Amino acid sequence: QVQLVESGGGLVQAGDSLRLSCAASGDTVCISAMGWYRQAPGKERELVARFTSGGSTHYADSVKGRFTISGDNAMNMLDLQMNSLKPEDTAVYYCNADGGSSYYYTFCSDMDYWGKGTLVTVSS
Repeated sequence: QVQLVESGGGLVQAGDSLRLSCAASGDTVCISAMGWYRQAPGKERELVARFTSGGSTHYADSVKGRFTISGDNAMNMLDLQMNSLKPEDTAVYYCNADGGSSYYYTFCSDMDYWGKGTLVTVSS
């Protein structure tokens, strides 16, 4: 079992920066990838950035060059540095962790965990 807790959301003005953090606990050795997703009012939840245990990263086109995702090798934390924020970035941001059994950790069950989210509001 994995628990995820997000923090760092708040109200900022366009052009400002904000850093979100996700703390993971529990069976973190079972995690193969973590990511940040967001959901704006009336919109579907979408991927913002993703980080794998091998260090690979992926970003949505809308945030490339502005956001940076980072994590530790133990998958105990995941940060999202958000720069040059726009009103369009306003959403609830969710931390996600997925994974399962591997060559090294055969006891792991398939997993897909979500935090409760943290609200980011960017005013004009």
